[in-house]
Amino acid sequence: MPAQIPARMPEGKTDRKVLRHSVRGQILDALRAALVDGELAPGEIYSGPALGERFGVSATPVREAMQQLALEGAVECLPNRGFRVLSRTPRELAELAEVRALLEVPVMLRLARSVPAETWEGLRPAAAATAEAAAAGDVPGYADTDRAFHRRVLALAGNEQLVQVAEELHRRAQWPLPGAPRVRRADLVADAAEHAALLEALIAGDLPVVESLVREHFQGSAS
Repeated sequence: MPAQIPARMPEGKTDRKVLRHSVRGQILDALRAALVDGELAPGEIYSGPALGERFGVSATPVREAMQQLALEGAVECLPNRGFRVLSRTPRELAELAEVRALLEVPVMLRLARSVPAETWEGLRPAAAATAEAAAAGDVPGYADTDRAFHRRVLALAGNEQLVQVAEELHRRAQWPLPGAPRVRRADLVADAAEHAALLEALIAGDLPVVESLVREHFQGSAS
């Protein structure tokens, strides 16, 4: 029997639902947040009408949003049944971390040698946003701000294709493994602290520290 999202969403979900103008966009944002938070559980089947009732909309925008998630590799369509959230393995998560490192580490090191300190200073609000979400224990909010920080850094390379590919890989890396416990607030705080330390090293122009922090950050993403 298709499962439903729990009646009560964690705090913050309602706010995220109104960030986009279109109903489909609002539903897509809410479903992405539910994926990251583990509310849409790997292996479970969810029906468009049931989710539509939960969000107070028709099944159509829900199905459209789910089809987008299918394109992103998060769910699979089951004719006349709904959508199953796909399960991943630890190996797949490690492979994602490896690919992200191969893509982002060289770019970050190149930027560390060429981008002036005042430009890095401009990223302090993005790093602070990750720390704020982490301190609140807001898992979906942290996922959003984490991607935003990486996006801001990579955008300095001036390659939009790079930014888009890295964003997609990062989003997929944030989906939890089957049966995994909810991410702890302490883990979020530690990850946000890595952003702050990296930014300080970039501002100081300390290339050895930058390289060490960047590589450690992606190694942690694989565990």
